[in-house]
Amino acid sequence: MAKSRAVTRGDRTLAANMKAAAIDRFGPPSVLKLHTLPVPQPQPHEVLIALHAAGVGIWDESVRDGSWRPYGRPKFPLVPGTDGAGIVTAIGQRVRQFDVNERVYATDYSGGFYAEFKAADVKNVARVPERLNMLEAGAVLVPGLTALQGIDDHLHVRRGETVLIFGATGSVGTLAVQFAKRHRARVLATASGLAGKTLVERLGADGVFDPHRKDAVEQLRKLAPRDIDCVLALAGSDVLEKCLDLVRARGRVAYPNGVEPEPRRRSKFRLIAYDAEAGQREFAKLERAIKEARLQVPIAAVYPLSQAAKAHERLEKGHLLGRIVLQIRRGKLNK
Repeated sequence: MAKSRAVTRGDRTLAANMKAAAIDRFGPPSVLKLHTLPVPQPQPHEVLIALHAAGVGIWDESVRDGSWRPYGRPKFPLVPGTDGAGIVTAIGQRVRQFDVNERVYATDYSGGFYAEFKAADVKNVARVPERLNMLEAGAVLVPGLTALQGIDDHLHVRRGETVLIFGATGSVGTLAVQFAKRHRARVLATASGLAGKTLVERLGADGVFDPHRKDAVEQLRKLAPRDIDCVLALAGSDVLEKCLDLVRARGRVAYPNGVEPEPRRRSKFRLIAYDAEAGQREFAKLERAIKEARLQVPIAAVYPLSQAAKAHERLEKGHLLGRIVLQIRRGKLNK
């Protein structure tokens, strides 16, 4: 294995072992347990991040129970987590973009963020935008890329258009509302309950309706007496299908892969399925959008690393306003 540059923090050398929330088999939330594992050593093109926060996504639930296996043949213990934020602690020999003690966030769809340390390829690492604290940075990356690429790259939202965010109270939807508003679009959003309605209105939604009410479509029609230009569908349902009847001819509907049931394809509008892409170009666009939108990052709940199983129990209950975050370290660097 390639050696990394020798690094110390204060008078201490880097620890050999770390704590990580990992699974030894697929199953319910209770299979997530605290393990002691070796600290990964960065390859020449990687940085080692001392993680302060990691996002908990609904896709992590599918990894944990074995229904989705994006990492290929599983190797246990398996550490979930696709994104997080922390401080650069060690640097691979070929890395020139980053230095020790910089605040960064990173993503890696092969997992590994439910841990005290994560070695990440520099192509998937970026400096944390100034306006975000470390908890927000740990929560924002994958949902932020998903929301921004849906709004900008696939729907191409323009000023004055009417946009529907279906599933607006979740980790992606709350950010999508804000990214659409920065284009001065008219944003309509779904939300259940007073807390959800209040949240999406605070984030900028011009109209909000409850998709669980029997008159949901009538509510939407009152909010949009003219046809809807585009829809970001973050949750599939029969109600969504009825709402899509209100999309104008040659309108646009986009949804991230994994939404079930998938929206039904129709000749009336263009339907786009997509996966969020990560890379330096995408990170730069996200940083600009965060600044332009003066982005707020709603956090539904915070758990310590040792309570990752409880975080997944809460995830399974649903009705989250924002994203769940694991707080791995505390201190002034969280600010």
